Amino acid sequence: MMDGTAGVSGHRHADEALLDDPALLAEHDPGGMLRFTASAGAQVRESAALAAEANLSVLGDDGRPRAVVIAGIGTAGRTGDVLATVAGPRCPVPVIPHRSAGVPGWVGAADVVIAVSASGRSPEALGAAEAAHRRGARLVAVGAPDSQLQSVAERARAPFIPVPRRAPARASLWALTVPVLLAARTLGLVKVNEADLAETAARLDADADRCRPTAESFVNPAKSLALGLSGSIPIVWGSSPLATVAARRFGDTLSANSRYPVVSGALGEAGRGRVGLLDGVFGGLAEGERDIFADPGDAGDEGVRLRLVLLRDGGLNADDDTDEPLAVEERRADAVQTLADRRGVRCDVVTAEGGSALERLASLVAVPDFASIYLALAHGLDPMAVPAITEMKELANQ
Repeated sequence: MMDGTAGVSGHRHADEALLDDPALLAEHDPGGMLRFTASAGAQVRESAALAAEANLSVLGDDGRPRAVVIAGIGTAGRTGDVLATVAGPRCPVPVIPHRSAGVPGWVGAADVVIAVSASGRSPEALGAAEAAHRRGARLVAVGAPDSQLQSVAERARAPFIPVPRRAPARASLWALTVPVLLAARTLGLVKVNEADLAETAARLDADADRCRPTAESFVNPAKSLALGLSGSIPIVWGSSPLATVAARRFGDTLSANSRYPVVSGALGEAGRGRVGLLDGVFGGLAEGERDIFADPGDAGDEGVRLRLVLLRDGGLNADDDTDEPLAVEERRADAVQTLADRRGVRCDVVTAEGGSALERLASLVAVPDFASIYLALAHGLDPMAVPAITEMKELANQ
């Protein structure tokens, strides 16, 4: 164990043995990030119930909006990406995630603004809610009860969906996402029914069980993924729009929980430039110099290398008129796996499962969420306490 600057404690090399010791895992996770992440299925159920109690029906009184803006930052901002993806290309109106203060200049009475903040006090969500009220746009607010955001919603006589603050925002993706989806359903933009929510919650429960702390690394997909990523530069690409949301989510959690630098995004975009990373000094060039007989922990195998994580949607539940784009996505995913193999760049693949878009997304998010926490713990880092995040907020608010 060593101390770095700003009082950060941990060790540079991952300790594989620590991951298979439940008592040590609990000791290194005093804030309970593993427990919070395991609550994802419960978050779906609780948020669905809370949304059902909110007066969302008033949203539909004025008919279909011209556009929907989802305002929030960080994990709250990701809810907009989820909505846009679940709504899909057939959505009758634009769905626009917005991560800046206020709202776009064109927003007016014909539009809907969904302001999301786990704490209920983020400047981005508050500014958007206030701007929506001033401009006469329909407003929905999602966040902590008895917060500033709830006060703004009450002044605007807008629906407010309370999301109890039981975990850090980055461990509350599903608690924040479900109300956004159900508000959009009221507007006729998505087809998310109770069965979809129940199956998604069950999927998250099952993955939480597979990734539980007491499951050893060789049968625990999250621990295996974490150990594969240790000491590497992760490259996370999604094969489809849905898988890309999951890839960017994994980038978020690897950065915040594990403190790893990561490149994440759409495989289609990567094929226009970033796939060149596989040929670079951390990719094919480094692998060409590697001693294939060296143990990864040996002193002679210290070089940092790329590790590719490919999230594949698989084209499940596709409609006939989308077969060609999905076929292109699948060929592209096969191609990048071949490229990585030819260059000796190791690649992990997570493939979506489930019958609905929401369940497939959950299947791509759950294991990586746990993996980001196990990777932090393997380095002796507390995944809950991130000094740089706290200091950034303090400095920015001075």
